[in-house]
Amino acid sequence: MNLLLPRLSLCLVSFLFTITIAQESPLITRIAFGSCANQNAPHPIWEAINKFDPQLFIWMGDNIYGDILKPIKFIGKERTLGPWKNSPKFVPSSEEEMKLRYAKAKSNPGYSRLKRNAKVIGTWDDHDFGLNDAGKEFDHKVTNQRLMLDFLDEPLSIIFFLSGVYASYTFGPSNRKVKVILLDTRYHRDPLRSDGSILGDTQWAWLEEELRGPRSEITIIGSSVQVISNLSATTGPVFYMESWGRFPKERERLFKLISDTKRNGVIFISGDVHFGEITRYDCAVEYPLYDVTSSGLEQSIETFFPLPLRFIVRLLFWYTPSTMRLINDNCKFKSCTYGQSNFGAISIDWNANPATMRLEIRDVNGHTVLGTNVSLSELQAQGSNSPTNPPTKGKSQRYCTLEVELPGTTRYRLAALIYFTFSVFAMAFVGPIIGVVLTITACVYKCKLD
Repeated sequence: MNLLLPRLSLCLVSFLFTITIAQESPLITRIAFGSCANQNAPHPIWEAINKFDPQLFIWMGDNIYGDILKPIKFIGKERTLGPWKNSPKFVPSSEEEMKLRYAKAKSNPGYSRLKRNAKVIGTWDDHDFGLNDAGKEFDHKVTNQRLMLDFLDEPLSIIFFLSGVYASYTFGPSNRKVKVILLDTRYHRDPLRSDGSILGDTQWAWLEEELRGPRSEITIIGSSVQVISNLSATTGPVFYMESWGRFPKERERLFKLISDTKRNGVIFISGDVHFGEITRYDCAVEYPLYDVTSSGLEQSIETFFPLPLRFIVRLLFWYTPSTMRLINDNCKFKSCTYGQSNFGAISIDWNANPATMRLEIRDVNGHTVLGTNVSLSELQAQGSNSPTNPPTKGKSQRYCTLEVELPGTTRYRLAALIYFTFSVFAMAFVGPIIGVVLTITACVYKCKLD
């Protein structure tokens, strides 16, 4: 009997968190998603999202900013920044404060309008989980799980059966089904730099059940952090970002699971990084994998800089090497990234032959700033997985080099540029001071001799 309990528990979890919309429901043709929305700031982007008129909206994390950012201090008893810092930069909020922040986000007029017209689902990331960069060690995760599910109007009874907020949904009629699998990359995640687990054993088993389950023409896997891109490999050691690439064994396990279950039509959506991009990897499974990253609805990297300096951000995006970023003529900027407020948009043309998806990042006015068309026939495994007929792993080999495989001169060129620039400015600032000190010292010495 005891041997059956884990299996029965998994079956119960799968039953509770796999939601199938009636087969006669309307086709899903428009999906919007986004992340990183500070509840205390204006959110003009909801107007553009409502004009897109999605049937489904997916929160990708940082749906509120629930933790507290402490003042930046370089010196003093509590130093929150620099290599000499001795105090965390973020601290968690109380339960009451989290409730107030969720209530403020939920009452936004633009978001309220969206909820009246679209199905809203979602997962969380660190700031709505409750603490920047936190994982399974975070003490408030059980309480904050309840608050997050309440924000999404999910039944709170499910918290008795599920540790985390992962879930799956299936929409649409037969032969035109869209399955959405939302992962929880926080509740069970081991510490960064540990190369441990992101999902934990129970969630991995659940994910395998979902991928082996009934077929769907499209399977969208939502991860709050990027799956394909591993920019930390090219931005370190200056700064690092969270991603599946920082847990390489877990990412390889995810790719292998998709391949082993022969799941066709998989694409990823993600958030977290405060800019938008579309990435592609051709050498993970037998067809190209796309990751559409939309971040943020309000918290975007360019807004942290004065308007005259924002061109520097775009220049650094262009200069930072990326082997997975999709480069095409649909990009507003040469880097094919977008660092202003944005949301993700997926448009599905079921009447095309073959059916086609339009994957886009749109700006605050609803204009496309990044985009690509993907045929569903492109997202199909070719041939058998048998040893005598190995997988081709994608027709194109252009997107097959991992960032960690780049030559050192390419991989670390951003760090070299930044350190060189700081050195020049330091010398320009310190040099005259040293010159003045030496001059004064020489004068004093000369005066003593006289």
